[in-house]
Amino acid sequence: MRKLINQSGFTLMELMIVLTIIGILIGIAYPSYLSSVKRSNRSEAFSTLTDVAQRLQRCYTTYGKYDDPACGVYTTLNASSRMQSPGHQYYEITLDTVPSGKTTSNSFNLKANAVKAPQTKDTDCISLNLDQTGKKTAKDNSGADSTSKCW
Repeated sequence: MRKLINQSGFTLMELMIVLTIIGILIGIAYPSYLSSVKRSNRSEAFSTLTDVAQRLQRCYTTYGKYDDPACGVYTTLNASSRMQSPGHQYYEITLDTVPSGKTTSNSFNLKANAVKAPQTKDTDCISLNLDQTGKKTAKDNSGADSTSKCW
């Protein structure tokens, strides 16, 4: 009579079930993780827009207008027409036109556009705006208003 050998291990079916469960978890978790990363990277745009707006406000206090040639941040934005956000440089800050068509001595509109991945894939918040009144707006990839999702 032969003695039965007790073998331990996993069957192919058990391994396939485990791999399927892992695949489902990754399929759910990874997109959620990427969304979280994009949301947290938006803080770079928020802080840069706020910083530039405060510097423009100081110019207005000192010179009585935002577009004074002695205002360093205005001349930088006006001359090179863009400024990289500090840190990972996910955003490019520009002095966008106000509704009247140009930056004036009494108004400005700052715009942060995503220029580096993963933020360029943030289709909900492709551009963020801040004006002299503190009004915050945002546009999605199609150009529709997405302020409530972004700010």
